[in-house]
Amino acid sequence: MTAALVLSGGGARAAYQAGVLAAVADIVPEQQQSLFPIVCGTSAGAINALALTSHPGSFTAASNNLSSLWRNLTIDQVIRTHWWDLVKGAGRVVGSFFNHGAGRERPLSLLDNSPLRKLLSDNIHFENLPEAIASGRLRAVSVTAMAYSNGESVSFFQANSEVEDWRKYHRVGVGAQLTLDHLMASSALPGIFPTVKIGREYYGDGAIRQLSPLSTALHLGADRIFVIGVSNNRNPAHWGRRTVVRNSPSIGQVLGHLLNSAFLDSLDSDLEHLETVNEILNNYDGTEAEAKPAFSRIETLVISPSQPLDKIAGRCVRYLPNPMRLFMRSTGSTAKAGGATMASYLLFTEQFCSRLIDLGYQDAMWDKDAILRFFEQRQESDVA
Repeated sequence: MTAALVLSGGGARAAYQAGVLAAVADIVPEQQQSLFPIVCGTSAGAINALALTSHPGSFTAASNNLSSLWRNLTIDQVIRTHWWDLVKGAGRVVGSFFNHGAGRERPLSLLDNSPLRKLLSDNIHFENLPEAIASGRLRAVSVTAMAYSNGESVSFFQANSEVEDWRKYHRVGVGAQLTLDHLMASSALPGIFPTVKIGREYYGDGAIRQLSPLSTALHLGADRIFVIGVSNNRNPAHWGRRTVVRNSPSIGQVLGHLLNSAFLDSLDSDLEHLETVNEILNNYDGTEAEAKPAFSRIETLVISPSQPLDKIAGRCVRYLPNPMRLFMRSTGSTAKAGGATMASYLLFTEQFCSRLIDLGYQDAMWDKDAILRFFEQRQESDVA
């Protein structure tokens, strides 16, 4: 059986995934650590996917390297935070309302994420992917981005010769030699970070218009999926909660919900749909040959935060540089203004990321038995 790792997007929230992966490396015996022949990433999850698959060492070494990268991250390594950079970005966006040609030479965005390109260039080793695929350790790795011209969700994948391109409704799979541009495009938060041109097309964050986040893994040949989300929406304890509303929502609060809609809701919906299909297949008694389903059950394991990440973000906004802290306050992206969700996507700070890594490690350790069963079942199937 072929296991896939699916890493969703979510800006700085993706640090949580590094903690989960570090725990998986500690839980699973070393001799079993060719764990995920297929790895699919979107947005910041794509960065984690490539950091993992392009590392030349073991899964343990790769996950430790990823955790170290997030723990030592500073916001200056991701975006330019000087006063002038923030004012210039906002000015170009406002100016575009009156000048339609403002973004022709350089894509428009509120923030300049050019430092991120250097960070990724220093830490992602694309040249190692062909060897990993040729050795059989890796079947495929994919990075999903959104094409602005037609709104299609495009999964760029680097894989062995068995994997073919595909085209479905608003979903496309394209074989490619993955590069830094693919990562920058997949993590280009709409309006916040600039779009990226690949070939003739401009691309943005892969979570936008990604209606079926699990489909890429299935197209690449997975029959078991390990999902690391960055939403606590799957915890029933948080369903239906209400808070006292005293003021109209701030810009940060509105933007936070829009980002949640893009990054979190589609994954939760896709998992719920898959659970329904699996339940139907479980209830199929197989008495009528002609009614035999054309597809099989897909095993899934989902690890997601046990605590609301926006609350953790609300306590960490104070660690931002002064210009960014003012930016957060002016847009209402603070706990007091109810917009900490927005802040949680941009808090690329050591304090916030370290707390998320620790939470991810803790949550995975709580699900240790389920993780062991996931990989033991795969091993039993391979032996059979």
